[in-house]
Amino acid sequence: MGSIEIVVDNKAAEGFAAEHGFALWLKGDEREILFDTGNQEALLPNCRKLELNFSSLTDLVLSHGHYDHTGGVDSVVRETKNIQVYLHQAAMQPRYSEGDGETKSVRMPAAAMRSLWELPEDSIHWLTHPFMISTNIGLSGPISRMTEYEDTGGSFYYDPLAERPDPIEDDNALWIDTPKGLVICVGCSHAGIVNTIRAIIDIVGKAHIYCVIGGLHLINATAERLENTALALNEFNLGRLVTCHCTGDVATEFLQTRLNCEVVQGYAGFSLDF
Repeated sequence: MGSIEIVVDNKAAEGFAAEHGFALWLKGDEREILFDTGNQEALLPNCRKLELNFSSLTDLVLSHGHYDHTGGVDSVVRETKNIQVYLHQAAMQPRYSEGDGETKSVRMPAAAMRSLWELPEDSIHWLTHPFMISTNIGLSGPISRMTEYEDTGGSFYYDPLAERPDPIEDDNALWIDTPKGLVICVGCSHAGIVNTIRAIIDIVGKAHIYCVIGGLHLINATAERLENTALALNEFNLGRLVTCHCTGDVATEFLQTRLNCEVVQGYAGFSLDF
């Protein structure tokens, strides 16, 4: 039915560029969809290496508004025609992360925002609820935060003084309903990967999951959160988990030992057929 290529990730196969960022290229339902755009530098060369043609791209989905997922937006808009873009309005707002007593901006780059505002109004779809891109491909829209042990995965704020916490309400995920089961694509899972999967199961009304692929933002997770996450993921009976970007090596290795499904480390150049 289709395929997914990881085109940007922190890790990369030989001959591909790696960067702190994430992007997937999805083919299915007569659509070609770019899910996130990475930081900026790796997207175009990696797509060229994979012989992915931007003129064939029909849709751009932004999982949330951080720079490492939106840095390539300007390049994508320049390379495409008549593209449809899906994002939450909160993706455009100022945002910061805090670490070691310092804050830094992690918002969408100005060039990316400018390129989106220059698109025709009917090309932008603001995600306030679940949305179907095609018959078998949908977007979660905002995800309810239900679990007690999941959080955004880091110290994120609306302001440079780190006084107003940012819940990253724009976080959303994409799913494909395939003959093999659901394929769920996540950017950073700031809403929590368990919350995300539960939300999509509720939306679709199906619980058979063939694969979850993307960043889980468990790089800073406590041992308790990792344990609770593994227990919950096993209840979903996943067919496969492909960890990427912000999951972290420690979390990936932990999940490889605890989950009852195949857990593999994703990288730029990785492909999945469904």
